Amino acid sequence: MNRRALLLVNRQSRQGQKRLSEVMSCLVEQGFELIAASAENPQHFSDVIRRYQHQVDLVIVGGGDGTLNAAVDTLVETNLPLGILPLGTANDLARTLKIPNSLPEATKVIANGKVQRIDLGEVNGKCFFNVASLGMSVKITQRLTKEVKRRWGIFAYAFTAVKVIWESRPFSAEIRLPDQSIKVKTVQIAIGNGRYYGGGMAVAPDAMIDDQRLDLYSLEIRHWWEIIPLLPRMRQGRHINARNVRALQAQEIEIYTRKPRPINTDGEITTYTPAYFRVIPKAVAVFVPR
Repeated sequence: MNRRALLLVNRQSRQGQKRLSEVMSCLVEQGFELIAASAENPQHFSDVIRRYQHQVDLVIVGGGDGTLNAAVDTLVETNLPLGILPLGTANDLARTLKIPNSLPEATKVIANGKVQRIDLGEVNGKCFFNVASLGMSVKITQRLTKEVKRRWGIFAYAFTAVKVIWESRPFSAEIRLPDQSIKVKTVQIAIGNGRYYGGGMAVAPDAMIDDQRLDLYSLEIRHWWEIIPLLPRMRQGRHINARNVRALQAQEIEIYTRKPRPINTDGEITTYTPAYFRVIPKAVAVFVPR
């Protein structure tokens, strides 16, 4: 029996437009009956999912982490399972879930894989899969234009980060956990729900997307060059052991700053401080490899 799937592809993503026909033929080959809906941009995906929620068995999203983030709140609301086609630049959620970058293989995961319920992070009512952050990473997000990502691919993150690092200046923040309050001078605070973000960096060495906790780190460096030795360690999350990095774990976290600061969720700026973060255990069902 064919499964009915709502297919949403971000045509503006790095590979979305040019691989759309390949995506559709691969899914039909795997036995899916498709409703391929289009939207002007991923911010309209929520409306599309609500429109078709009673006509489909699952939602398949093709794009990067920002595209998936645009659909996440409505997936929780409708309780429809998610199939992921990694068509973006970094594809950090796909990396966390071990979903292959090969489109034919990714469609096989949706057709034949298992359904796993994963946690979500939430900040000020906005859900996220990977990481939410403020400080340096926001400036990187603001400079990572579509043109830069299309031209340089995954290396766009490294090139842009190098430009931003030397300009970064520490800011004051207060981190509140249920049992303590800490005042910090930092260039970046990141709160992770999943494992990978920013093109393959790990938020902590043991971070998992179903561990029912948030992993926080704060980069408390005084000079821009202090971040250089940390960069290679960030690939495995080992930067949290450095003396100028603070690492915390909790299910609920509050961040306060003197003036409102933008917060980046899965590569998109979506809210501002003051910020209340929490983990939502087993919030959404996703197809993953067996």
